[in-house]
Amino acid sequence: MDIRNLAMGLAAAAALTGCVAPQGPVEVTRFVAAERVSSLGQGNVFVAGAPGDAADSLELAPYKAAVAEELARLGYTETDRDSAGQIAEIAIERFVSGGENARSPVSVGVGGSTGSYGSGLGVGIGINLGGGPKEQVSTRLSVTLRDTASGENLWEGRADLRTPVDSPLARGRANAQTLASALFREFPGNSGETIEVEVSE
Repeated sequence: MDIRNLAMGLAAAAALTGCVAPQGPVEVTRFVAAERVSSLGQGNVFVAGAPGDAADSLELAPYKAAVAEELARLGYTETDRDSAGQIAEIAIERFVSGGENARSPVSVGVGGSTGSYGSGLGVGIGINLGGGPKEQVSTRLSVTLRDTASGENLWEGRADLRTPVDSPLARGRANAQTLASALFREFPGNSGETIEVEVSE
Protein backbone atom coordinates (compact mmCIF):
# COMPACT_ATOMS: atom_id res chain seq x y z
CA MET A 1 0.00 0.00 0.00
CA ASP A 2 1.24 3.47 -0.83
CA ILE A 3 2.49 5.29 2.31
CA ARG A 4 0.41 8.35 1.49
CA ASN A 5 -2.75 6.26 1.11
CA LEU A 6 -2.00 4.50 4.41
CA ALA A 7 -1.58 7.82 6.19
CA MET A 8 -4.83 9.11 4.72
CA GLY A 9 -6.63 5.94 5.82
CA LEU A 10 -5.36 6.24 9.37
CA ALA A 11 -6.37 9.88 9.51
CA ALA A 12 -9.86 9.06 8.28
CA ALA A 13 -10.20 6.28 10.86
CA ALA A 14 -9.11 8.63 13.60
CA ALA A 15 -11.61 11.24 12.47
CA LEU A 16 -14.41 8.68 12.48
CA THR A 17 -13.45 7.53 15.95
CA GLY A 18 -13.57 11.09 17.19
CA CYS A 19 -17.07 11.52 15.77
CA VAL A 20 -18.60 8.59 17.62
CA ALA A 21 -21.13 9.72 20.25
CA PRO A 22 -22.48 7.47 23.00
CA GLN A 23 -25.98 5.97 22.82
CA GLY A 24 -28.41 6.12 25.71
CA PRO A 25 -29.30 4.82 28.26
CA VAL A 26 -32.73 6.28 29.02
CA GLU A 27 -32.79 8.03 32.37
CA VAL A 28 -36.19 7.62 34.03
CA THR A 29 -37.67 9.30 37.11
CA ARG A 30 -41.18 8.68 38.45
CA PHE A 31 -43.31 10.19 41.23
CA VAL A 32 -46.28 8.29 42.64
CA ALA A 33 -49.15 9.40 44.88
CA ALA A 34 -48.79 6.54 47.38
CA GLU A 35 -52.40 6.73 48.56
CA ARG A 36 -53.69 6.34 45.00
CA VAL A 37 -51.54 3.47 43.72
CA SER A 38 -54.59 1.21 43.58
CA SER A 39 -56.13 3.55 40.99
CA LEU A 40 -53.26 3.07 38.55
CA GLY A 41 -53.08 0.60 35.68
CA GLN A 42 -56.82 0.27 35.17
CA GLY A 43 -59.90 2.05 33.84
CA ASN A 44 -60.45 4.40 30.94
CA VAL A 45 -57.77 6.90 29.99
CA PHE A 46 -57.61 9.76 27.52
CA VAL A 47 -54.18 10.55 26.05
CA ALA A 48 -53.64 14.26 25.38
CA GLY A 49 -50.92 16.78 24.78
CA ALA A 50 -50.06 19.12 27.62
CA PRO A 51 -51.92 22.44 27.55
CA GLY A 52 -50.41 24.82 25.02
CA ASP A 53 -50.46 25.92 21.41
CA ALA A 54 -48.50 22.89 20.18
CA ALA A 55 -50.16 20.28 22.37
CA ASP A 56 -51.63 18.39 19.43
CA SER A 57 -48.90 19.02 16.86
CA LEU A 58 -47.76 16.42 14.35
CA GLU A 59 -44.44 16.13 16.20
CA LEU A 60 -46.28 14.98 19.32
CA ALA A 61 -48.36 12.33 17.50
CA PRO A 62 -45.86 9.41 17.68
CA TYR A 63 -45.32 10.05 21.40
CA LYS A 64 -49.05 10.03 22.11
CA ALA A 65 -49.37 6.77 20.17
CA ALA A 66 -46.42 5.18 22.01
CA VAL A 67 -47.76 6.22 25.42
CA ALA A 68 -51.23 4.91 24.52
CA GLU A 69 -49.70 1.54 23.59
CA GLU A 70 -47.87 1.31 26.90
CA LEU A 71 -50.96 2.27 28.89
CA ALA A 72 -52.99 -0.40 27.09
CA ARG A 73 -50.33 -2.96 27.94
CA LEU A 74 -50.63 -1.98 31.60
CA GLY A 75 -54.41 -2.50 31.64
CA TYR A 76 -55.87 0.84 30.65
CA THR A 77 -58.51 1.29 27.95
CA GLU A 78 -58.02 4.34 25.74
CA THR A 79 -61.20 6.33 25.27
CA ASP A 80 -62.48 9.84 24.59
CA ARG A 81 -62.06 12.62 27.13
CA ASP A 82 -65.70 12.56 28.32
CA SER A 83 -65.53 8.85 29.18
CA ALA A 84 -62.08 8.86 30.77
CA GLY A 85 -61.48 8.39 34.47
CA GLN A 86 -57.89 9.51 34.01
CA ILE A 87 -56.06 11.77 31.59
CA ALA A 88 -52.49 11.16 30.46
CA GLU A 89 -50.91 14.51 29.54
CA ILE A 90 -47.77 14.37 27.43
CA ALA A 91 -45.04 16.92 26.83
CA ILE A 92 -41.88 16.70 24.71
CA GLU A 93 -38.68 18.73 24.90
CA ARG A 94 -35.92 18.30 22.31
CA PHE A 95 -32.62 20.05 21.76
CA VAL A 96 -29.30 19.55 20.01
CA SER A 97 -26.01 19.62 21.89
CA GLY A 98 -22.53 20.11 20.47
CA GLY A 99 -19.16 18.47 20.94
CA GLU A 100 -18.74 19.59 24.54
CA ASN A 101 -22.34 18.55 25.37
CA ALA A 102 -23.25 22.19 25.81
CA ARG A 103 -26.84 23.10 25.18
CA SER A 104 -27.57 24.62 21.82
CA PRO A 105 -27.44 28.41 21.93
CA VAL A 106 -30.95 28.61 20.48
CA SER A 107 -33.80 26.54 21.86
CA VAL A 108 -37.47 27.20 21.15
CA GLY A 109 -40.19 25.53 23.22
CA VAL A 110 -43.94 25.93 23.28
CA GLY A 111 -46.72 24.25 25.18
CA GLY A 112 -47.66 23.80 28.81
CA SER A 113 -45.99 22.41 31.88
CA THR A 114 -47.02 18.97 33.07
CA GLY A 115 -47.12 17.86 36.66
CA SER A 116 -44.70 19.48 39.07
CA TYR A 117 -41.51 19.37 37.04
CA GLY A 118 -42.02 22.97 35.99
CA SER A 119 -40.37 22.62 32.60
CA GLY A 120 -43.01 24.88 31.06
CA LEU A 121 -42.43 23.13 27.76
CA GLY A 122 -44.65 21.12 25.48
CA VAL A 123 -42.84 20.53 22.22
CA GLY A 124 -39.34 21.99 22.02
CA ILE A 125 -37.10 22.37 18.98
CA GLY A 126 -33.36 22.92 19.36
CA ILE A 127 -31.36 24.75 16.71
CA ASN A 128 -27.61 24.21 16.68
CA LEU A 129 -25.68 27.19 15.32
CA GLY A 130 -22.22 25.89 16.08
CA GLY A 131 -21.99 22.76 13.93
CA GLY A 132 -19.37 20.19 14.87
CA PRO A 133 -18.90 16.47 14.33
CA LYS A 134 -20.27 15.18 17.65
CA GLU A 135 -23.78 16.59 17.79
CA GLN A 136 -26.39 14.73 19.78
CA VAL A 137 -30.16 14.98 20.07
CA SER A 138 -31.61 14.96 23.58
CA THR A 139 -35.31 14.18 24.04
CA ARG A 140 -37.35 14.33 27.23
CA LEU A 141 -40.77 12.70 27.40
CA SER A 142 -42.88 13.82 30.37
CA VAL A 143 -46.20 12.19 31.25
CA THR A 144 -48.69 13.02 34.00
CA LEU A 145 -51.60 10.74 34.89
CA ARG A 146 -54.34 12.86 36.40
CA ASP A 147 -57.70 11.97 37.91
CA THR A 148 -60.38 13.46 35.67
CA ALA A 149 -62.90 14.24 38.41
CA SER A 150 -60.59 15.83 40.98
CA GLY A 151 -57.70 16.97 38.79
CA GLU A 152 -55.33 15.28 41.25
CA ASN A 153 -51.97 14.06 39.96
CA LEU A 154 -51.78 10.30 40.46
CA TRP A 155 -48.45 9.64 38.77
CA GLU A 156 -45.74 11.63 37.02
CA GLY A 157 -42.78 10.44 35.03
CA ARG A 158 -40.06 11.71 32.77
CA ALA A 159 -37.67 9.87 30.48
CA ASP A 160 -34.53 11.41 28.97
CA LEU A 161 -32.60 9.98 26.03
CA ARG A 162 -29.48 11.35 24.34
CA THR A 163 -28.58 9.92 20.94
CA PRO A 164 -26.23 10.77 18.07
CA VAL A 165 -28.05 12.85 15.46
CA ASP A 166 -27.72 10.07 12.89
CA SER A 167 -29.05 7.33 15.20
CA PRO A 168 -32.29 5.57 14.17
CA LEU A 169 -33.49 6.31 17.71
CA ALA A 170 -33.02 10.07 17.40
CA ARG A 171 -36.48 10.87 16.09
CA GLY A 172 -39.92 9.71 15.06
CA ARG A 173 -41.63 6.50 16.11
CA ALA A 174 -38.43 4.74 17.22
CA ASN A 175 -37.55 7.60 19.56
CA ALA A 176 -41.10 7.71 20.94
CA GLN A 177 -41.34 3.96 21.53
CA THR A 178 -37.92 3.81 23.20
CA LEU A 179 -38.79 6.58 25.64
CA ALA A 180 -42.32 5.35 26.40
CA SER A 181 -41.19 1.75 26.92
CA ALA A 182 -38.50 2.85 29.38
CA LEU A 183 -40.82 5.27 31.18
CA PHE A 184 -43.49 2.66 31.91
CA ARG A 185 -41.14 -0.23 32.68
CA GLU A 186 -42.03 -1.80 36.06
CA PHE A 187 -44.87 0.71 36.40
CA PRO A 188 -45.55 2.62 38.59
CA GLY A 189 -41.98 2.50 39.90
CA ASN A 190 -40.59 3.80 43.18
CA SER A 191 -41.49 7.41 43.85
CA GLY A 192 -38.57 9.78 43.47
CA GLU A 193 -36.18 7.10 42.24
CA THR A 194 -34.13 7.60 39.07
CA ILE A 195 -33.20 4.51 37.06
CA GLU A 196 -31.29 3.92 33.84
CA VAL A 197 -32.72 1.68 31.12
CA GLU A 198 -30.29 0.40 28.51
CA VAL A 199 -31.36 0.63 24.87
CA SER A 200 -30.07 -0.73 21.59
CA GLU A 201 -30.64 0.38 18.02
